[in-house]
Amino acid sequence: MEAPRPFPLNSHSFIEMRAEAVSIAPWVPRGGVNELFALPDSSPQSRRRRPARKQGRTAAPEERRAQLIEATIRCVAGRGLAETTIATVAKEAGLSQGIINLHFQSKERLLTETLRFLADEYRTASANATANSQDDPAAGLQALVDMCFQRSICNRDKLAVWFAFWGERRFRPTYRRICAARDNAHDELVRTLCTNLCKLGKYSDVEPVLIADGLSALTDGLWLDLLVRPESMKREQAWRISMAYLADTFPRHFQQPGLQARE
Repeated sequence: MEAPRPFPLNSHSFIEMRAEAVSIAPWVPRGGVNELFALPDSSPQSRRRRPARKQGRTAAPEERRAQLIEATIRCVAGRGLAETTIATVAKEAGLSQGIINLHFQSKERLLTETLRFLADEYRTASANATANSQDDPAAGLQALVDMCFQRSICNRDKLAVWFAFWGERRFRPTYRRICAARDNAHDELVRTLCTNLCKLGKYSDVEPVLIADGLSALTDGLWLDLLVRPESMKREQAWRISMAYLADTFPRHFQQPGLQARE
């Protein structure tokens, strides 16, 4: 098993150098840039409690657990791990503390299951995005970058929670295992796509593992920028920087933002 990636994965200066070197000109992706980035980068709900869902006492266990995990994500995003308690999550969800104890038994288990939910969500989204990429690894790479910056995956609440857990995993073996499994699965997927594209496109001078690890570090660093510099880094800009990196590496399969032929 590979060792988990260090935190943070890349230096902030590397991200800034990449950003300064890329001209962020308009470019419409295959799915349409308006469709991909239609929703705002920051949500007002991140700053105030959302009304609890109108669910009765007969809500299915899986629905109740999902409701509590969503409330935990909002609590951790707004308060951090240390200040998130059974009481704050219960208040956020509009439920009793007894309901949380019934489904999760403890704060630690609730936090662990929240992290597991995020990791599973990311792995499932990655697999779905690249399901048909065996014969078209370039399409798989673009779909993966698209997925990384979709609002459902890349929003300020979830980014805050990811970095909170990444910061704690050094001290929590359970967090470390879950994060490492997610990281390793993602790394293997990106390396496979880059390796296949190098073979298919005859990029004999490209080291696929090096490029794959660079793309992973770049997207993780852009996630950090989106969290700590929301006034200057937006999801669309982060997506364009990532696509420019791919265009630099695989020029026969990707075009620089702004240079794509207009239809």
